[in-house]
Amino acid sequence: MRLTNSAVPVYTVAGSSTNRNLPDWLSNQQKRQKDPEYASRVELLQDFEFEEASQCVRISEDGEWVMSTGTYKPQIHTHYLPNLALSWARHTNTLNKSFIFLSTDYSKTAHLQEDRSLEFHTPGGCHASLRIPRYGRDLAYDKNNTELIIPAVGVNGNGMGEVFRFNLELGRFMNEFEIDVGGDDAAFGGGGALQGGIAAGSVNVAAIAESSHNLLAFGTSLGTVEYWDTRSRARVATLAVPSDFEGRPEVTALDYHRSGISMAVGTSSGLIYLYDLRSSLPTLKKDQGYGYPIQYLQYLTQGTKTRDSVTEPKIASADRRILKLWDERDGTPWTSVEPAVDINCVAWCKDSGMFLTANEGRQQHSFFIPQLGPAPKWCSFLDNVVEEMADDPNDPYAFTKSKVGEVYDNFKFLTPPQLRMLNLDHLVGKTNLLRPYMHGFFVAQGLYEEARLIANPTSWEEERAKRVQAKIDKARESRIRGQKKITAKVNRKMVEKMLEREERLERKIAQRVLAQGGDEAAATESPTVDTAQENAPGVLADSRWARLFGDEDFAVDETSREFQQLNPSTRVASTNLDREKGLTAVEEEAIDEVPGSSDEEESGDDLYANGKKTTERVSTADYKRRPNKKQQKKDQMQMRVTSSAAKGSSRTSHDRSFGARAEKFRPMERTKHRAGFGGAVGDKVITFDPTKKEKSADKNSDRPVNTSRGQDRRSASGNTFRRM
Repeated sequence: MRLTNSAVPVYTVAGSSTNRNLPDWLSNQQKRQKDPEYASRVELLQDFEFEEASQCVRISEDGEWVMSTGTYKPQIHTHYLPNLALSWARHTNTLNKSFIFLSTDYSKTAHLQEDRSLEFHTPGGCHASLRIPRYGRDLAYDKNNTELIIPAVGVNGNGMGEVFRFNLELGRFMNEFEIDVGGDDAAFGGGGALQGGIAAGSVNVAAIAESSHNLLAFGTSLGTVEYWDTRSRARVATLAVPSDFEGRPEVTALDYHRSGISMAVGTSSGLIYLYDLRSSLPTLKKDQGYGYPIQYLQYLTQGTKTRDSVTEPKIASADRRILKLWDERDGTPWTSVEPAVDINCVAWCKDSGMFLTANEGRQQHSFFIPQLGPAPKWCSFLDNVVEEMADDPNDPYAFTKSKVGEVYDNFKFLTPPQLRMLNLDHLVGKTNLLRPYMHGFFVAQGLYEEARLIANPTSWEEERAKRVQAKIDKARESRIRGQKKITAKVNRKMVEKMLEREERLERKIAQRVLAQGGDEAAATESPTVDTAQENAPGVLADSRWARLFGDEDFAVDETSREFQQLNPSTRVASTNLDREKGLTAVEEEAIDEVPGSSDEEESGDDLYANGKKTTERVSTADYKRRPNKKQQKKDQMQMRVTSSAAKGSSRTSHDRSFGARAEKFRPMERTKHRAGFGGAVGDKVITFDPTKKEKSADKNSDRPVNTSRGQDRRSASGNTFRRM
């Protein structure tokens, strides 16, 4: 909770102190970094906010429900205070001007809308809706007559302002109250203007003395207050506020004292007057200070008191800038609340020190003043929190000793064993330097530092060495490769290369930290490129590249031609299939038939070394990887000048046909075969010399041979040689 630095402490329980809203898509960690107040926030009521701004807030008579309206889009929020949670939310068609409770809880409410409509809401939704003749400015409820009082803007045919009365028991409008707002006199604020005209007169606000004589009071744009009796339905008195250098200001706020004798009147010039109804002269004049119209006035009459509560009666007044609490008798300022956003409405929890506001910011505010009254029963834990934050719980004015934001920042919690280690156990029960709390004691931070230094003089060097070692360990912790488990399903070699690159970068950073001594200067120096690379998220931790290491479709084929061209220095290990699989007969024949160059002829002599042909087999992989000599000659082809008149052997090898060149380099064994079987290429002569063999079963077995099969029966086999 944020503590306002003043003679009387004010705790900002909920709501931000700035109107700069953080975007919703930011994570909680980013919000803590961008807004320090977000980390120390207290969420008193769940979802106590609107998307843009809040317009009005009210607390039910039983003190268990809070209803507020806001925008955008126009909606109604209702919180159940014992649960500190949002009960329900509801959208409306237009913006809400004001609303009131018609029952002790939230079950019946009346809402004045901006489009001249009046809506009645129940727990099931909008129960009924009706239109009023003119735009309403305020809303009040006369419980004795069950009538809604609606002050409006503009004048009727008689040149009088109107206050509409809607009887809830009869369900119809009653005769309106006619209020003087200037009439046809152009010199006054009315200016003879009808509804919708410029500078039209209006009835701005209404107040009812419910606990006393039940007189109605209406504040007008002329700067007058008219009092009406509900029994006679007639005007009983008119009160005019004092004029200033610009004329008589408008009346914008009214409130009756519980006794019915005193009344507070707020004007559009930021002045507040206190009146005794038995006199037309004000008893007290109070300036709000900023010159804005007064929006809220209330006598703070406490029904219950505590030892921290003050006995002097107070009045709360608010404009759009500040909420002030001051003495009713002489107007002495007591305390104030000044949020960074404009205030639209204020609600006070009766018999407590809690204020709820509706404002232009997104979050609604909650302020707690312990010296005004106790915390409400639905958040009674605030009393204990405030007492723990105080210097002396027995002194209600001890809050002035602490500074802004001092909660537990200057205190250290120590257990009894820790006190004995610091030689402070002799202070227990003898001085107020040790504040008992639960199973230990709170000690001032300065006393704790001195006692620790006396008990251990080398603590400063140990702390420095500990911090240096922590920085070194942080730089080295990722260098242990065994702790990094590779979870990639595909492209594991790529992951290993990336980890090796990170390891080299981390080793370089660790060496720099060690060279600088690991002192504070190493951490506070300007960031370098390596530091930026260290803090930058890697590819492995980036979700955009997750499929590259988990999807089989993104696997890199290192045996492909494209990979070998992009990575010529990468050596791909041969597989067992390439080592074991040899050449086929067709591939061997193709090798024999393809003519070789002079280099191949020299290498061919090695196959017949010592008069014997070697039995080394050429694998399929080696054959496929053998460079194409024809392609090499094509790549190395040079321009030569030739003559078409050359004949015979004078023609170079490049001018001869492929058949002529192949005839010269034909193998010797192939030539011998062709000499014996003809000169045609591929001509073969196949001969068979069949011999009749007896079956081994007929020779070794004494059983008679089955000769039942006829000799003339055709064999199932189509092989003619089986019968030979």
